[in-house]
Amino acid sequence: MGKSSILVFIEVTVYSVNMSAKKLKKDKRAGSTEKNHHALTDEQLDKMIDESIEKQTKDNIEEDKKTEKPKEEKKELKKETPKTSREMGVGGYNPWKILMYPHLAEKSINMVELENKLVFIVNKKANKGNIKEAVEKGFDVKVLSVKTEITRKGQKKAYIKLGPDHSAADIATRLGMI
Repeated sequence: MGKSSILVFIEVTVYSVNMSAKKLKKDKRAGSTEKNHHALTDEQLDKMIDESIEKQTKDNIEEDKKTEKPKEEKKELKKETPKTSREMGVGGYNPWKILMYPHLAEKSINMVELENKLVFIVNKKANKGNIKEAVEKGFDVKVLSVKTEITRKGQKKAYIKLGPDHSAADIATRLGMI
């Protein structure tokens, strides 16, 4: 239970206990005629209410502490050194830290063929400048524009328009898209 749910639970409990206390006070004032009925004073009723609230509050706080998840420590990321020339890219730059993988949907393939555009799923933290730099250095091409979107799956997709001097189909063939 979160703190807000504990507060709501306490308010509901206090309300129900107060209603019970009001009913008992009303019965006491009416003067119940039952022989086994023990009349309680207002002080005794208030004491019972306070004890009930304290007990329920303690129980809820203890239960909340048991269900609380321990905070995870942040792990430092190790910098991996790429071992193959493919991982290094052109000139020692690694574009695959930004460009995760090419998008292989039918729409993406049509964009490669008809509009001279490449479509990649990219790192969510990458901005358009990072993406443009990764494609230019990684594939040794000129990029005209980069458009990005966040998909329903929460992935970042980049549409990269190449210059007229370079063919998106050639790069797609090198990547195995076509």
